[in-house]
Amino acid sequence: MMHDVDRAQEERVLFTKFTRDRDPALREALVERYLPLARQLARRYQRPDEPLDDLVQVASLGLVKAIDRFDASREVAFSSYAVPTILGEIKRHFRDRTWSVRVPRDLQELALKVERAVADLTRELHRSPSVAELGERLGQSEEAILEALEAAGAYHATSLETPRSGDTEAGETLADTVGGDEDGYDRAEDRATIARLMRSITPREREVLRLRFEEDLTQAEIGEIIGVSQMQVSRLIRQAVARLRLAARSDPDAATSPVPRRRR
Repeated sequence: MMHDVDRAQEERVLFTKFTRDRDPALREALVERYLPLARQLARRYQRPDEPLDDLVQVASLGLVKAIDRFDASREVAFSSYAVPTILGEIKRHFRDRTWSVRVPRDLQELALKVERAVADLTRELHRSPSVAELGERLGQSEEAILEALEAAGAYHATSLETPRSGDTEAGETLADTVGGDEDGYDRAEDRATIARLMRSITPREREVLRLRFEEDLTQAEIGEIIGVSQMQVSRLIRQAVARLRLAARSDPDAATSPVPRRRR
């Protein structure tokens, strides 16, 4: 009993001095003094997929914050103030920095409670608990428990390089099941629009545009094929493109469809 009283008095003296002087050396000594408390709280939240060293680091950060903020003039033991501060830092770590997909905060906290309840009930019952048993333990509805279990799947993301399971070809991964943008439909619609607009120009102009934009011939090469000069080919292209633009403006279905640009 006397030991506890002496310890409390020593604690009050140390924190009073630190509050007054903010001595870095004394701050470090206080951290070392209460580091076992931080480690103990970190072990409470240890799990297979979360390294203990990371949790100890987070708990130590909470300890430093508690030391910096503690008011030695209050008749409260430091541990009574430090424990909620350290636990808050650990919970914040799980809530904000360990989830692969962000879910609402209340759902994150419930998912963590469900996870701990699953572990506790599994040890007590020697089997996996039911949703109803989890709800009874946590005072939550079965719907809320199911939602939390589903949200827990967002804690860790699965790599797209993970092999697909089931009767699939060897070497296939989850990435093979991910869809992508399909621009074939847009191209088909553009082709149909251009084909409709092309009816507004003469056959000769259509041939000149085909040679220029499909065959990628120069104006001189086109002139040799149709028997006109390069200047005349240039004029034909300008006229044809102008007519296509006019037809497109008058056709509401073609308002957003591309019209070939004249290349020099």
